[in-house]
Amino acid sequence: MSRHPVSDALWARAERVIPSGTQTLSKAPSQFVRGVYPKYLVRGSGCRVTDADGHTYVDYPMALGAVLLGHAHPGVVAAVERQARAGSLFTLMHPLEVEVAERLCALVPCAEMVRFVKNGSDATEAAIRVARAYTGRERVAYCGYHGWHDWFAGTTPRPAGVPPALAALARPFEYNRPDTLAALLDAHPGEYAAVILEQPGVEPADGFLATVRDLAHRAGAVFVMDEIVTGLRYAAGVGKALGNGLPIAALLGCRPLMKELERVFVSMTYGGDALALAAARTVLDTISREPVIAHVWAMGEHWLRGAQAAVAASGVAMRVGGTPPRTHFEFDDQRGYEARDVRSLLLQECVKRGVLFGVPIFTSYAHQPADVDETLVALQEALAVVADAVRQGTVHERMEGDLVEPVFRPAAPGGPSARRTPVASEGARA
Repeated sequence: MSRHPVSDALWARAERVIPSGTQTLSKAPSQFVRGVYPKYLVRGSGCRVTDADGHTYVDYPMALGAVLLGHAHPGVVAAVERQARAGSLFTLMHPLEVEVAERLCALVPCAEMVRFVKNGSDATEAAIRVARAYTGRERVAYCGYHGWHDWFAGTTPRPAGVPPALAALARPFEYNRPDTLAALLDAHPGEYAAVILEQPGVEPADGFLATVRDLAHRAGAVFVMDEIVTGLRYAAGVGKALGNGLPIAALLGCRPLMKELERVFVSMTYGGDALALAAARTVLDTISREPVIAHVWAMGEHWLRGAQAAVAASGVAMRVGGTPPRTHFEFDDQRGYEARDVRSLLLQECVKRGVLFGVPIFTSYAHQPADVDETLVALQEALAVVADAVRQGTVHERMEGDLVEPVFRPAAPGGPSARRTPVASEGARA
């Protein structure tokens, strides 16, 4: 008998009326262990979530990184409720647009103007459009994942609907390999409008970020730092966590670039959504008066140290990589099993013990030492099962659900080899 009858019934209905059954590819059951993982979550409080069948878990994807302060954070809930009673969207502009923009300009050193959008794809699309307008060029050099809009989607394994000519204008370079960017820029001098870089949760080599910026500027291109996932976690800034789960993102930049938006068409009905702006103001207030980022780092370090020790003691051929605010598991093929076989069994055993993992692992302001300790115990127990299964050659026999499927996006250039599972996903950002 299924442990998740309500979730299963909902999924059967969803497949009839929703393409792929989901709004976000990385939330699909194929990305988890279908048959063991829940498919639908209905409530969240702090760092814990409850599924449609009433089971509760410690949450580490944290809504794909969108929730920073914790689910249903009392301050955010109160702010949104107050604003909802006053109205959420109006025929004219709302003062919160000005107030939150001013706060972001004061917070981010390079920011002189702000345009609010609803998600990371909107923000990166607007950035590329502005760069092309400002430079009069078309080519884009990119590193990382940057959303579902045409300029980038044409480079993914799902290019349907995107004219090939657009995809030909975007070329990848490798993280921590500035020479690969230099080669792109040298091959087409005077043609690159933008160099866009995602910080993937891996420490940059000394000087790498500054070198990328300098190479872009020397080539006459606009440098775009995509901080949709890292913003407000690594340091004060801006990212998808700006609304703590409310839909808001932002494009920030210097005045000459941002003034291009007076002729570049980026406009949307919900850009001035007062509920999301009220949430953003509360997030910024909380970060300014409470040790949010320091706590996220402390909990991440506690988790990372403990998880690395547990993995080392287990003998399973895997690692816990990344930086404290955003870590991930990396798996090797071992003893005849593919990396995804081992990953699937580990995720299964963790979720059975009340821990919800995805691809990225985010700590939040709501995670406390006791939550991390509980997670480490579950991880140790799960690793013991995996280690025994690998030794006994019974990994597949112990699977109670389907193996996880590869994320749709390709591995980033310079990323994990074909013998490791991807360490980042579309859903970590979308």
